[in-house]
Amino acid sequence: DFFKDATFGVPAGEAEHSYSPRNDVTIQRDRGFGVPHIYGDGRPGAMFGAGYIGAEDRLFLMDVLRHVGRAELSSFIGGSQGNRDMDREQWRIAPYTDADLQKQFDQLDDLYGAAGAVVQEDVTNYVAGINKYICEATPANPGCATRGISPAPTAGSRNGNTPAQKLPGAYAAIVPNGDPGIEPELFEVTDVIATASLVGGIFGKGGGRELDAARLLEKALAKFGGPGGNAVFDDFRRAEDPEAPVTSTGNFPYRVPNASPAADSNGLPDAGSTDESEVVARRGPAGRRGGILDGLTDIQGASNALLVSGAESESGTPIAVFGPQTGYFSPQILMELDIHAPAVGGKPGIDARGASFPGVNLYVQLGRGRDYAWSATSAGQDTVDTFALDLCNPGGAPVTDLAAAQGYMYRNVCEPFEELRRTNQWVPNVADMSPPGTETLLTKRTKLGLELARARIGGQGQTPGTPVVYVQLRSTYLHEVDSALGFVDFNAPEQMETSQEFQQAAARIGFTFNWFYINDDDIAYFNSGNNPVRPAGTDPDFPVRACPTAATDRCKYEWEGWNPANFTATYTPFGEHPQQVNKSYFTSWNNKQAAGFSAADDNFSYGSVHRSEPLDDGIQARLAGGEKMTVPELVDAMEDAATVDLRGNKVLPVLLRVLGDETDPAVRDAITKLQAWQRDGAHRRDKDNNGVYEHSEAIKIMDAWWPKLVEQMFKPTLDPALYDGLVDMIEIDNPPHTRQGSAYIAGWYSYVEKDLRALLGEPVAGAFSRRYCGGGDRATCEADLRGKLQAAIAEPRATTYADPQCDTSDNAALDDQVCFDAIEYTAVGAVDQPLQRWQNRPTFQQT
Repeated sequence: DFFKDATFGVPAGEAEHSYSPRNDVTIQRDRGFGVPHIYGDGRPGAMFGAGYIGAEDRLFLMDVLRHVGRAELSSFIGGSQGNRDMDREQWRIAPYTDADLQKQFDQLDDLYGAAGAVVQEDVTNYVAGINKYICEATPANPGCATRGISPAPTAGSRNGNTPAQKLPGAYAAIVPNGDPGIEPELFEVTDVIATASLVGGIFGKGGGRELDAARLLEKALAKFGGPGGNAVFDDFRRAEDPEAPVTSTGNFPYRVPNASPAADSNGLPDAGSTDESEVVARRGPAGRRGGILDGLTDIQGASNALLVSGAESESGTPIAVFGPQTGYFSPQILMELDIHAPAVGGKPGIDARGASFPGVNLYVQLGRGRDYAWSATSAGQDTVDTFALDLCNPGGAPVTDLAAAQGYMYRNVCEPFEELRRTNQWVPNVADMSPPGTETLLTKRTKLGLELARARIGGQGQTPGTPVVYVQLRSTYLHEVDSALGFVDFNAPEQMETSQEFQQAAARIGFTFNWFYINDDDIAYFNSGNNPVRPAGTDPDFPVRACPTAATDRCKYEWEGWNPANFTATYTPFGEHPQQVNKSYFTSWNNKQAAGFSAADDNFSYGSVHRSEPLDDGIQARLAGGEKMTVPELVDAMEDAATVDLRGNKVLPVLLRVLGDETDPAVRDAITKLQAWQRDGAHRRDKDNNGVYEHSEAIKIMDAWWPKLVEQMFKPTLDPALYDGLVDMIEIDNPPHTRQGSAYIAGWYSYVEKDLRALLGEPVAGAFSRRYCGGGDRATCEADLRGKLQAAIAEPRATTYADPQCDTSDNAALDDQVCFDAIEYTAVGAVDQPLQRWQNRPTFQQT
């Protein structure tokens, strides 16, 4: 009764709807939840059915996502600031012309042979299913007749038989491109590629902040000088902290920084010379605040997994609880489907049920097969690099103005920039009353990536440095759809019979994910991603000067095997990816994958404290003394971690050890409350359902104390510029107040804990180069912490939990802490949801 049944098919008598939008597929909907169960005569029918039910359940959201993927959200839905910000970000990281998107589709069989051809046919049939539904919903659409698509309604389908019943009401509120024409437009295969580029760009990459790291190092060197500045940078970088919790017990070296990088690979900018390239070429008028997909790009790498081997389970067979954290939307940005087709004509069969993203839901992306299940967590290892290329002018004129330079040197040729433009236009509509306007986006593409900034490098004294353009290269750029090959295997029972076959399937996915698998015998793990092989002599934490010589065959420091014609490279081989089978248990909550697998340059959080530790604690406590684990106990371990405040759970004990005995009554009372909270697990939860958190006063003290104590511990030693730069790289806290559910993934938790343990003289592996709190003096540190604790005690709750949203009539009755933490749903359409009590757990979950 506590778990939703996810078996294949619909029990006899439980089908509420049964219908066939094409003669090679039958769809049934169960009475309990309306889950679509798709039965194709072969792959074509199953794919057609997946497209049809995708449109049936999520048409408007699919339309939104394809427009975001093309950086056209503002044209589609309105010119609010949030919509335009999303367009700008997408055009910065994944600017594609229609020809680019079509090329991704067309080259699949050229790159991958028969396997690529299977994906091409799948996508074609999937799009046909979407368009069948659209034509039923908009029979006057001229494209339907042009393509020979019948607008006749599918008898017995879920949403009724009339166009008014089938077309989402949200379309009445928008005027795409200022043209009140028939919406939605029919889908193309390129729309699937555009949606894949969006999903992969958010959840499946890591790195790309080398230029920010360079500026941070510049500040550290200015404050502490050469060796000292480098050491301080490394203190906070935490690229390879020996105390970091890991998923795999093996050692898998990747992107290991070179102790002595080659001088000619140095792409660090001269101080003060960097000018970031603006993606907005022509700015439109100010729009209203917010956007239809607010929060989507704010989702940091998330999702968790807990798997216990058969040797440690009470049943003797492996058990698991796992799922993705993808935020909260209405309707949800994940959808459920159950899809089946036999293997026909040498093409793999399909037997899978689970969750997928609308617009790319032709395969189950996270789910189960006949006798196995799989899931993923975001990994975020480094697959994005920043290169410096010398600026030039194709006509031969010297570069005197960096901004005016029209070309870049690549393999000893001055190449012109390729300009990628997108112009959006919008008018006020019911959904978005922003004033009418247009905006043009511009990204310049090179043969080694997308323009990010311009600067000078290698300057000496009064001699100006060489003018360069910084470009950013992502290993999955122009290849997002290639990862479909791995999902084809995940959905094919004959490809997933063993843990080794699972790992081989996961290896075909270019996006950066930690994949987990369970069957009757094994639990298994594999880290996927197109990890580029970098030349020796480079430091992957910083920009690299790709072409320091006049070589014409290849640039000295570009990725090994780089082919600018098709944007492919040499990637690390299967055996170098973190992986393991039948460890006693696996946990992952976006923590470090394995020893040696260095954190990406944008990730400063792999330190001694990570939110994955409460998952480990829950499992270890139940396995202590030789005990075995059950599924309910594993669920309990996940649920217990879902309300833990990581600061109170892992950092508070060392804070209290530094404070020691206390004579001040107010401070002593606060410490007593904090100790009681920590002993009870440091939860933020209302266990007795009285509307107030247990240990509410202790939680308030910690919420007010944390930002004060972090700043006092580090800012005096670092100085304001360096401290602020570090805060830009990793915020001091990742609290529930983000309203996305996911919390505590990154913050200064390890910095505080590690520094204070060293100050106390406790053993510290990978210790900092210096002690920061109190300038290294324990008495001063203790006094600083006490002073900030007193300030936190005195801070009014109204200040700590100030939030206008909690003052509205809908939320005024909620307790201030409960409201401040609560999850907020983003409405993608006409239906909104009330705030939901905070929990830090997957959006969709399997047991």
